[in-house]
Amino acid sequence: MLQIYCKNNNSTREFPEGSSLLDIYNGFNLAMPYGPVSAKVNNKVESLDFRVYYNKDIEFLDITSSSGMRTYVRSLFFILVKAVEELYPQGSISLEHPISKGYFCKLHIDRTIGLDDVQRIKQKMQEIIAADIPYTRTESHTEEVVRLFEKRGMMDKARLLDTYGQLYSYYYQLGDTVDCYYSSLVPSTGYIRLFDIVKYYDGLLLRIPSRENPTKLEEVVKQEKMLEVFQEYHRWNQILGISTVGDLNVACNEGHATDLINVSEALQEKKIAQIADEITHRDQDGKRVKLVLISGPSSSGKTTFSKRLSIQLMTNGLKPYPISLDDYFVNRNDTPLDENGKHDFESLYAVDLPFFEEQLSTLLNGGEVELPRYNFTTGKREMSGKKLRIDEHMILIIEGIHALNPALTPHIPNENKYKVYVSALTTILLDNHNYIPTTDNRLLRRIIRDYKYRNYSAEETIARWPSVREGEEKWIFPYQENADAMFNSALLFELAVLKDYVEPVLRKVPNRCPEYSEAHRLLRFLNYFVSVQDKELPPTSLLREFLGGSSFQY
Repeated sequence: MLQIYCKNNNSTREFPEGSSLLDIYNGFNLAMPYGPVSAKVNNKVESLDFRVYYNKDIEFLDITSSSGMRTYVRSLFFILVKAVEELYPQGSISLEHPISKGYFCKLHIDRTIGLDDVQRIKQKMQEIIAADIPYTRTESHTEEVVRLFEKRGMMDKARLLDTYGQLYSYYYQLGDTVDCYYSSLVPSTGYIRLFDIVKYYDGLLLRIPSRENPTKLEEVVKQEKMLEVFQEYHRWNQILGISTVGDLNVACNEGHATDLINVSEALQEKKIAQIADEITHRDQDGKRVKLVLISGPSSSGKTTFSKRLSIQLMTNGLKPYPISLDDYFVNRNDTPLDENGKHDFESLYAVDLPFFEEQLSTLLNGGEVELPRYNFTTGKREMSGKKLRIDEHMILIIEGIHALNPALTPHIPNENKYKVYVSALTTILLDNHNYIPTTDNRLLRRIIRDYKYRNYSAEETIARWPSVREGEEKWIFPYQENADAMFNSALLFELAVLKDYVEPVLRKVPNRCPEYSEAHRLLRFLNYFVSVQDKELPPTSLLREFLGGSSFQY
């Protein structure tokens, strides 16, 4: 008999050796309203069919958790893959990226997708769910798994596992359909309770339940500009011949890493130059842009982007002048409080909006202002003694999380403003059925920066990340489509470079703490990448903001 401690109800019970997690869930009589989809076993996420042979701490997860939702989405997508395989034996489907509160998929059937196709796929998925087919996991020598996928023409998976470097690998089966997913799935298709699939531009949108209210689907949010950026970069990846991590690993192993770095950096510089040209030449009703507003989520590279944009604006004969929104904070005692009674520095109302807009209006109307400076030691705003007046060639650069919020500059004429949204939109896929969350890209950047420059451990950064994400959902993401331009700060080769920096930091997270689960997941994910050294990165690279060695001052 084993001693099992359940974190869900803080109790301990005995179970026979070899019990599955599902047996243990039923033994504790937990009756979670949305049902378990996976569990943390000693802070490692496992499938519910995982069997226990030693004393363990267990926490069951449902789809209200980020980890549980990932399990649900993986399992749902496997159902979609099976439905497409049965309906279109010569076709295929790829899961490309999250968009509009769902997942954008491309159906490859050598013709335009019709509404009848979507209906057929949805009906077939419902049949597979109703049949309650079990997901079965098989572990074999990696060479055998690679041969299995090669035989089925799934070269994206074969390349990834062939360059993975592990002796054993595993794959999943759903009836006759074989696929590879790199973490837990639910036990059977009957666990999928709610989904929808709809036609979305030239592809499909896989809709999922809301984490806040799993009885309802997420509302579809219009994100045309975001979709356009993703698709542009997917096209570039295809031109380079690198759409998946397996492709990237093969290219790096064949000595092409430097070429990839040079092309990716050049592509980013070209995009920045195009944005600078549009700002310079935009002229509406005889009024030119005097204010560039730059926003984006945490660790998206806003600061380096603003510095590189400033250089391109200079080459166009303009004089960029940076103004920090931080200097317009209200005094600390006047900062709004969050629901826990703590100062909410992420809130728009942590900024003195009337004072900020008053100074901007004065500047844009040809007047002179004395710029403020926020004293973070005293928690009070002071006047800096610096006077500013905008001349004919000057342009203000304002970078901050609230820059695209209309409430920040409600009375500044739109023709005087140019808005840029910056985010790390990861466009490379693990394989055609496994996308890489953009939030993982940013979290890895932040772990490195916090450790290197702020003396924070990975454990501390991971612990803070959910509250950072909540602030982004509330104050940043709703306004991203307001942008005049979107800039993708992710680089094709980036995760291969971040790997050597972040792995030692993640390994320091002790397995006794809750953050170990996320650290372990990230380490497993990074294992699929071949390392690339950063010595070829230019000093102006956006990654230098996080890794060090930049020619910019931060």
